[in-house]
Amino acid sequence: MTKKEVALEDDADIEPSTQTDLAKPEAGKAESTEEETEGLGSEAKAPEAPETPGVEEAAEEEEVEIVEEKFYDLNLRRIWTAPREKRTPRAVRYVRQYAAQRMKTDNVSLSEETNSLLWKRGISKPPRKIRIRVVKDKEGKVIVFPGEGK
Repeated sequence: MTKKEVALEDDADIEPSTQTDLAKPEAGKAESTEEETEGLGSEAKAPEAPETPGVEEAAEEEEVEIVEEKFYDLNLRRIWTAPREKRTPRAVRYVRQYAAQRMKTDNVSLSEETNSLLWKRGISKPPRKIRIRVVKDKEGKVIVFPGEGK
């Protein structure tokens, strides 16, 4: 006999705990007592449903005290001269640089919606044109949101 077999025989004498039940295959888990099922039912009911992320994003946007807000139509035609696998990252850098120049600050961030708009078709096919809304707050922080329309 090998050492592993001896260890398995020794483990059989120990009462199974919740931790050992998780490590065992599904066949051993098929039998469950009433106490276990009652405990599982009460645990499942305890957590509340999380809030929708759209509500939080709208609240964050309203919290920003807008000092300046502008809309721009960007033609990303020059981005397409880049190699295929570098186009969308270049478009992201271009949008950041454009917003920084227009709003006269270096503290620029893209919203998740703008980022997903640029990355929607993948790394090699960013959009040719986009409309953005650039918002500057009291602290000089600039956030780029997608604009209305395209």
